[in-house]
Amino acid sequence: MSLTQVLAAPVLSGPLNPLRLFLQADLVVQAVMAGLVIASVWVWAVVIGFSWRMRGLDQRNEAYESEFWKAKDIEAYHAEKGKGDIPSARVAGTAMGELRRSLSVRNPDPEGLRQRLAMAMNGTVEAEADRLAARLNILATVGTSAPFIGLFGTVWGIMRTLGAYAEESFTMARVAPELSEALFATAIGLFAAIPAVIAYNRLSLTVNRFESRLQRFADKLHASLTRELGAG
Repeated sequence: MSLTQVLAAPVLSGPLNPLRLFLQADLVVQAVMAGLVIASVWVWAVVIGFSWRMRGLDQRNEAYESEFWKAKDIEAYHAEKGKGDIPSARVAGTAMGELRRSLSVRNPDPEGLRQRLAMAMNGTVEAEADRLAARLNILATVGTSAPFIGLFGTVWGIMRTLGAYAEESFTMARVAPELSEALFATAIGLFAAIPAVIAYNRLSLTVNRFESRLQRFADKLHASLTRELGAG
């Protein structure tokens, strides 16, 4: 069907045609629909990209940590294998850097050193989690705002329709096409918002689990380093 045929056909004739609803809508409603479609595409791009990134981080972390605890010299191992985007390696690097700085002073306080190690690693773990969570802000934004943006398009379309027929005979058959176009904006808003909310909740749980895993690595490393200090 050509574009001319699409525009000429009644909105409610035959099966529901989203393209026809869009093309025959008011300019403002069209802008709302287009924005929501773009937001929906953006949401799916973020979901796919973030899921792929988390999978890569999990694999790199697992490879780094499994060999880290087997290494005889963890500093040498970290210098060789700790490069790149590996959150566990950044936690370990923070710990070893703080340890070197604390031991470089005369008569270091063991208890103070333990506290500084814990604070430094905890700060790195939180920074890594915050960096990941920041990528999910768009999902929260679309999930909360898309239904209201779609509703704005619907209200605008209904107001325009009622105003156009204010001085004419009002029948549902006459206004149904325009109302369908207006309501389609709300439908697109929900189409964008529902996946965004579901994905945000699911991926936020993934970030929380990842943070817990980093924290367990940090706690284990802290215990190992402080145990060596106590033995020394």
